[in-house]
Amino acid sequence: MKTSKLYVGNLNYQTSEHTLREAFSEYGEVVSVRILEGRGFGFVEMGSIEEAEKAREGMNGKEVDGRPLRVEEARPPRPRTRRRF
Repeated sequence: MKTSKLYVGNLNYQTSEHTLREAFSEYGEVVSVRILEGRGFGFVEMGSIEEAEKAREGMNGKEVDGRPLRVEEARPPRPRTRRRF
């Protein structure tokens, strides 16, 4: 892994940031949690790359709020392009 930020997909729409923080804290320091409401995914940033790798391995496929999570290394955001009208 190159980053300590993880993509977390297949979230139940009722899952809270607190719930994710608690689940991922088992694998190390959770720096930040962000859920995109109504989208079914979010991001968890761990304290180190090693902790992120452990969390990815431990949480991928683990059930949270009735749904098996999909956990992967987060990709960098795509650059935004200006629209021409």
